[in-house]
Amino acid sequence: MYTYSEEHVNFLKKTKKRKCLIYVSQASIIIVLFLIWEFLSRLGLINNFLFSSPSSIIKTISSLISANNFLNHILITLYEILISCLLSLGIGFLIASILWWNSFLAKVFDPYLTILNSLPKVALGPLIIIWVGASMKSIIIMSLMISLFITIINFYTFFMNTDKSYITLLKSMKASKKQIFTKVVLPANRKNIINTMKVNVSMNLIGVIMGELLVSKEGLGYLIMYGSQVFNINLVITSVFVLAVISSILYYIINYFEKK
Repeated sequence: MYTYSEEHVNFLKKTKKRKCLIYVSQASIIIVLFLIWEFLSRLGLINNFLFSSPSSIIKTISSLISANNFLNHILITLYEILISCLLSLGIGFLIASILWWNSFLAKVFDPYLTILNSLPKVALGPLIIIWVGASMKSIIIMSLMISLFITIINFYTFFMNTDKSYITLLKSMKASKKQIFTKVVLPANRKNIINTMKVNVSMNLIGVIMGELLVSKEGLGYLIMYGSQVFNINLVITSVFVLAVISSILYYIINYFEKK
């Protein structure tokens, strides 16, 4: 049975200790900020009506759970994020692959991708509602418009920046374009694809919330809009807090798959 050297064991211990220290520091920062927030609220140094407090957030979550609709709002938002994320990644990957495959199409569509990516998507929201209707479809389309073009651009840029020496080597061995793409381009960009997924999730979350603010009668975006209309700041901040938790969970899920 193989045994590690003492130096190797010490190195592993230091690495593990460093990781634990990082996680503890991250958690400590959040806890300290929440304690300061609560402390300032209780002393009256900040307006509790305008800025809420951690204890008010807990009370608001409890009341929403008691009303038996809080989980439904979370699931609706998660479902919309998942669908729009899968669609934008799938469509973005397909179009970027086609553009990599055909340089003529890439040059033709390059300026259009830049223009479409720079368009103010919020301004198109009313048009999307008119075309599609005030439904979940319009929310998903809004999210797609925000994330799709940047996904295509990122994927295509990564594919084109693949180390040319590997591609030249395979070409010298009479490899087909399909073989170059599957054996070199994709493996070389695994980390880049994962990083694009991280960005994609955050962009889709933004798009979904923007869509829910415009048309939804369910979801966390709806709670934010409803809370602002009735001046229930606790509801607004609670919804934003839950969104931050969801965003963190999705990030760590993708991070887990990246390590695997």
